[in-house]
Amino acid sequence: MTQLVERAAHPLQLSLPLPLTAHPVSVYLGTLRPNSVPIVRRHLDELAQILTDNQCDAMTLNWGQLRYQHTASLRAVLIQKYSPGTVNHKLCALRRVLREAKKLKLITLEDYSDAIEIDSVRNHQPSLKGRALSSLEIQVLFTHLLELSTISSFRDAALLAVLLGSGLRRAEVVSLDLADFNHSTGGIEVREGKGGKNRTVYLPDWGTSLVVQWLNLRGFRPGPLFYAVNKGQRIVKRRMSGQAVLYILQKRASDAGIEQVSPHDLRRTFISGLLDAGIDLVTVQKLAGHSDPATTARYDRRGEEAKRRAANTINAPF
Repeated sequence: MTQLVERAAHPLQLSLPLPLTAHPVSVYLGTLRPNSVPIVRRHLDELAQILTDNQCDAMTLNWGQLRYQHTASLRAVLIQKYSPGTVNHKLCALRRVLREAKKLKLITLEDYSDAIEIDSVRNHQPSLKGRALSSLEIQVLFTHLLELSTISSFRDAALLAVLLGSGLRRAEVVSLDLADFNHSTGGIEVREGKGGKNRTVYLPDWGTSLVVQWLNLRGFRPGPLFYAVNKGQRIVKRRMSGQAVLYILQKRASDAGIEQVSPHDLRRTFISGLLDAGIDLVTVQKLAGHSDPATTARYDRRGEEAKRRAANTINAPF
């Protein structure tokens, strides 16, 4: 008589279920917007299945037991299956869960540091210069900054909110003074922008809130809207440079596990987002400060999916 052999539990499987408040996946998913949760959960389930030969999902895997050999092998497997952008999204989710595991004392700082020491995947295929950030990348970046709760992180969150929420160039952002910002309307007066032109742009409510949060730390004396902050977290009443903005964004993105990004990519994300939302090209052109709408159109990185959706708006003739 044939006997059934029970499959042994995988070494990376949790021996006992964790309370949701102590589970790194549950805690991480709780920081995301509701529409991002199913996507990220599928990413994490897949990672768990790869590591355990389909024996575990995201909730039954013991994430605190992951080491560099596990994360490096995951990266290698994902590279064989997906495009660089998709791989990087999955690796970003992996790093965030491990970060929560560290904060929950499920993994030591040394093991955590080694485990996340995996490079993002570069896209060696010819492509258009620059990119638009995904909604998940944006959420991860701002969540990372606000969780740090330092003077510089609040300043940087406000700075990036202006870049992303109004589409300003970095030279325009560092030229702003306190008087150029209207906290009641979220309006920003851009004086002597590119081509010597003035224009008014508006921040979304969330962007206005982040700038006001920074101003409560900065104070409301006249001067540059964004001051430098030294390593001791003291505000230095000195105007920032455009190069400093580039450095800050690259460092913050790297720390959050996001692939390489530039200030102009935030501007591109702003423009693409407005076009994707159905805002007409002329209005977007004015907000972006372009003299020619053809220049604005070149920033569009919505890809083939947007073209497909546009084609489907045409009613059938029968």
